[in-house]
Amino acid sequence: MTLTPKLGPGLGFGLGVVAFYFLMPLVSAFEFSARGAGNVYSLEAYGRIASQYGFKDVILLTTRLVFVTVFLTILIMVPTVTWVHLKAKKLRRLIEFISLLPLVIPPVVLVLGVLATMPNYLKGTPMLLALEYVMLAMPYTFRALDAGLGAIDVRTLVDAARGLGSPWHTVFMRIIAPNIRSAIFGSIFLTVALVLGEYTMASLMLWETFPTWIATVGQSEATLAVALSIFSLAFAWVLLLALSAVERRQKGRK
Repeated sequence: MTLTPKLGPGLGFGLGVVAFYFLMPLVSAFEFSARGAGNVYSLEAYGRIASQYGFKDVILLTTRLVFVTVFLTILIMVPTVTWVHLKAKKLRRLIEFISLLPLVIPPVVLVLGVLATMPNYLKGTPMLLALEYVMLAMPYTFRALDAGLGAIDVRTLVDAARGLGSPWHTVFMRIIAPNIRSAIFGSIFLTVALVLGEYTMASLMLWETFPTWIATVGQSEATLAVALSIFSLAFAWVLLLALSAVERRQKGRK
């Protein structure tokens, strides 16, 4: 006989307050975007989103940035955090501190530093902005992957695989990745959310991504800008729900 935990009145009240705190701004924003002249409500502002100048180009650029940033982040951070757990446990605090630097260094300094050090063939390309996003995602991905690797006996698994003759790429793809799948998907969620909401870096580097485009549109029409913000949140939620569904399906197959 299994007991189903019950939601106490205190916890229920707290969750209700949190839900109210997060949902009320969204409801108010949607009401504002749907209210037209004479307080007549319609979805006319949402119907004009796809017809706005530059919408398709902005969506394509932002989608490219999402995929490139996620790919580079996982490619760099999974081996790095694994190496920390295997070979450099004493340096974990130092590396954790280094991963925090993008949060404390001003964005202007990061942009100028990257522009001064990167090769010329990367300057003026979206790849450079994606590398900036990889840096910004480091504090979040490091903690997610560090927690995932800390929950398993990674040294025993790696030693066993290497002892049986597995090359390193097989160890990462078939041993480590399946055991920290939840941590990897958590890192992907955080990285996607960061790319879809980041404004400062893209603005300083003169790239028109979705957040900067919304700000530009908002200068001429507030209702449409709010509608675009709601659309951006919905787009991010749908993408994250799709990634979550993929994770659940893989767990079910396993």
